[in-house]
Amino acid sequence: MASVRFTVTPTKAEDLPGLSDTSPDISSRSGARVRFGSRESVNRSDPLSEVSGGGTAGGGGDTPEHSSVDQGDGNSKISSVYINNTHGVDDDDFYDRNLALFEEEMDTRPKVSSLLNRLANYTNLTQGAKEHEEAESIGEKKKSPQMGTFMGVYLPCLQNIFGVILFLRLTWVVGNAGVLQGLCIVFVCCCCTMLTAISMSAIATNGVVPAGGAYFMISRSLGPEFGGAVGLCFYLGTTFAGAMYILGAIEILLMYIAPKAAIFESKHPEGEGAAMLNNMRVYGSICLLLMSLLVFVGVKYVNKLASIFLACVIVSIVSIYVGALVSAFKPPQFPVCMLGNRTISGHEIDDNKSPALVNETTSIWKLFCDGPELNASCDKYFNSNNFSEIAGIPGLASGVISENLWSAYLSKGDVVEKGSLESSVDAHPASTHQPYVFADITTSFTLLVGIFFPSVTGIMAGSNRSGDLKDAQRSIPIGTILAILTTSIVYLTSVVLFGACIEGVVLRDKFGDSVKGNLVVGTLAWPSPWVIVIGSFFSTCGAGLQSLTGAPRLLQAIAKDNIIPFLRVFGHGKANGEPTWALLLTALIAELGILIASLDLVAPILTMFFLMCYLFVNLACGLQTLLRTPNWRPRFSYYHWTLSFLGMTICLALMFISSWYYAIVAMVIAGMIYKYIEYHGAEKEWGDGIRGLSLSAARYALLRLEEGPPHTKNWRPQVLVLLKLDEDAHVKSPRLLTFASQLKAGKGLTIVGTVVSGNFLQSYGEALAAEQTLKHLMDKERVKGFCQCIVAQKPREGISHMIQSSGLGGMKPNTVVMGWPHAWRQSEDPQSWKTFINTVRVTTAAHLALLVPKNISLFPSNSEPCTEGYIDVWWIVHDGGMLMLLPFLLRQHKVWRKCGMRIFTVAQMEDNSIQMKKDLATFLYHLRIEAEVEVVEMHDSDISAYTYERTLMMEQRSQMLRQMRLSKSDREREAQLVKDRNSMLRIQMTWTKEKTSQYRATHSGCSTPEGFRDMLSIRPDHSNVRRMHTAVKLNEVIVNKSHDARLVLLNMPGPPRNPDGDENYMEFLEVLTEGLERVLLVRGGGSEVITIYS
Repeated sequence: MASVRFTVTPTKAEDLPGLSDTSPDISSRSGARVRFGSRESVNRSDPLSEVSGGGTAGGGGDTPEHSSVDQGDGNSKISSVYINNTHGVDDDDFYDRNLALFEEEMDTRPKVSSLLNRLANYTNLTQGAKEHEEAESIGEKKKSPQMGTFMGVYLPCLQNIFGVILFLRLTWVVGNAGVLQGLCIVFVCCCCTMLTAISMSAIATNGVVPAGGAYFMISRSLGPEFGGAVGLCFYLGTTFAGAMYILGAIEILLMYIAPKAAIFESKHPEGEGAAMLNNMRVYGSICLLLMSLLVFVGVKYVNKLASIFLACVIVSIVSIYVGALVSAFKPPQFPVCMLGNRTISGHEIDDNKSPALVNETTSIWKLFCDGPELNASCDKYFNSNNFSEIAGIPGLASGVISENLWSAYLSKGDVVEKGSLESSVDAHPASTHQPYVFADITTSFTLLVGIFFPSVTGIMAGSNRSGDLKDAQRSIPIGTILAILTTSIVYLTSVVLFGACIEGVVLRDKFGDSVKGNLVVGTLAWPSPWVIVIGSFFSTCGAGLQSLTGAPRLLQAIAKDNIIPFLRVFGHGKANGEPTWALLLTALIAELGILIASLDLVAPILTMFFLMCYLFVNLACGLQTLLRTPNWRPRFSYYHWTLSFLGMTICLALMFISSWYYAIVAMVIAGMIYKYIEYHGAEKEWGDGIRGLSLSAARYALLRLEEGPPHTKNWRPQVLVLLKLDEDAHVKSPRLLTFASQLKAGKGLTIVGTVVSGNFLQSYGEALAAEQTLKHLMDKERVKGFCQCIVAQKPREGISHMIQSSGLGGMKPNTVVMGWPHAWRQSEDPQSWKTFINTVRVTTAAHLALLVPKNISLFPSNSEPCTEGYIDVWWIVHDGGMLMLLPFLLRQHKVWRKCGMRIFTVAQMEDNSIQMKKDLATFLYHLRIEAEVEVVEMHDSDISAYTYERTLMMEQRSQMLRQMRLSKSDREREAQLVKDRNSMLRIQMTWTKEKTSQYRATHSGCSTPEGFRDMLSIRPDHSNVRRMHTAVKLNEVIVNKSHDARLVLLNMPGPPRNPDGDENYMEFLEVLTEGLERVLLVRGGGSEVITIYS
């Protein structure tokens, strides 16, 4: 935890005779040293001096119970009822008068104003963000992120999504599947990525996502087992994508740019395919080596080239659209030679001679006949059919789309045919020695899905760059979804344009043999096919470099998390952090893909891995939404669990549609990694059927929970509700349970407890009856949980035992809800409020959070939804973020759903309130909490006579009840006296000398007992005056701002260290909350419960 330090500025108090200042002992604590101070000076006014009696330190007005004066070193030292005598400090160490109520706990609960700037700027890291703390502790000054949505997310996503498949295979997919099924393939794949992007946007905006992208999001959402399994799947997918891009680049090079560069050539047509694969392997390996060296030398060069490669992609796509429009008026000349309805390879056609118009034999004749003579024996199909020439690109206005609407799947070795042309049907199957265009693989809808899907991947590019973005929570959803919409429109329109402009036989011709070896999509481009050829070559090279850059970093992030021990070595790299070993492994795995050598065989492999990753992104979002964890507060709100599960279903369906055996292999790999990470898991105990399984699962879950304190993200209120029963065993404040049910919204652990006074042996029956009463109330309020009834001699001991012993293992309560002792002033027995304060101390000692609803009878029931209004949060000191989290949880319930949220914090004179407001708004933005923000300035002011007199009355009453043990009638009389004086003071807040003298003259003859007159002459302890001043001042601003709020949440000051001041503490709380209808006093448990991180 970062160390936070505040300074103490001494002030002088010589101008207030008789009143010495006190200061609490703020001890240094490991982990967080917080000293807090103020530079204000106190101006003691004359009326105050008059009222105080003008005595000197150690004068007759002091009583042994209130102060003891120790003369030493020339300074007066005084011990307050709030502070143990051993902790007395000098007068000059004077704390902030406006927050004196909170001063004893400033070491653990610092002022909000003092750490707000650090919270807003990430530097005050919350528990559970150790990895980020370590990263920042290096102390490197990093440039502030400057990238916006367009440059930081939209363009990188475009570059990653558009790739080799668009240029090399989309025309072929349309030719085989037809326009309708082609649109269906593209639409289903785009729907899959769009739904995944919606889920990813929700996860990415649920806090700060550092480097690691999809792996970080899934591992932090579903745990290390799923994170490791899916992270490795994503890594393998990215690595094989690199191999696919390199194979695409080599295919473009050897097929369309430099066909003569082939090393291996076959003399027989049957061996051409094998020779081509060997060429791909050799050139692919060389290309992979060069790219790996470039990545090793420096990523900065790759990033500089990225914009050039993106420009190539955009220029190529624009040229396709322009070419399609031009083809409507002037179709490009790419004639295709046909024999009957069979397509002839353009490589065999002489440009100067048309086989249909000459009388002598040609080279084609020799391929169909035994010799060059006119009377030679020829192929039967050749004899019975004529040659014809058709336009390869009929153009947009030709109406060729009507022929291309329907599918024309082929088996391996089939000739590419045009169905609308006439041909004799009595021919035998074509021979591979003849110059036809043959299908190299058997096609089907499922195969085409697997081949096309990689062209829609790459949607994670934005989330991977979240650290470079100005506003990641806004840019990632907008940029990613716009990029997917753009690419989806391009793909869908391309399918229609290809079907409307290009002849079907050309579309089904994968390598463009019918158009003399031109790239098929290039034939449509304007002004030249070379625009597409060169553009696609550079774009595929760039995409391959990006994959070889990103994959090693992903592996390094997994290795550094140390969840897969055998990968630990890949977490190391060069001195500058470059992942050298991870790059080496990535190159070796990519080499395996290149040795496969066929783009059509590599594409389904990476399809599986990407689909597996997308499936788990959807699962993570859906589960988080259904579980309604308190930390699940995405800033992106257009998501729903049904969309996530629909996306998950589509991913699963696409996996089995494209290749069921690859899908099984990918799942087995992910399952093996999962089990490997989790091999320290539960012993299997299969008991008696379902119950045995439930017991085993519960035991396993409890043991897993026991392993350590919960991560901040997983913190949720596990509530212990303390209820009090009356003499007839009826619950006194059933609304407490109603409030707890609204807070829990049906989730998490709820324990309802009560204490029965007496001996367990005699009171066992009463305990059972009390337990049944609690169960009945829980059923009525629809609270799912457990009830606990403890029998004890004293209620305070019973409550202490209950707080210590409730729960089991990791399912222990972390929050206590109890009622306010509303009639504590009128009660003859002080045990009610003493038990209350003792419970506050016990919860603090046990590091539990405490919620005290005041005026609980005015809180709404579950059948009374609040009309529109506000839940106001008064954030005075920071105690773990409970005040931020509670309104969010309450607003999940239908009763509070329509309420807005306002957050107020207090600024002192030395604070910059404008900057505080900006910092608070930034902090809430990072927390994904929507609220209005206001900073209330509390200027230094003199301690008013009203405050002074209110303190005086409090101490007088306390003295009388404690020392004189008044009878009931005397108490009532004394209470009436205090009430009269109090009402008098409310009329006149500020007193002058004259009014003070006049008041004393008129009230000097009050008919009070002799002892009362003595009590009225005492002077109040100054520490109590300051605390009363805090209570009065805060109450004034809270009532002024929040008088119409539906609920006010407020930091609850801690009880005094010295139990002698307990009654005064109750009075301070009463004054603090006066005039407010519904108040929830909140004390944090000492640990952070809310975080900005995902």
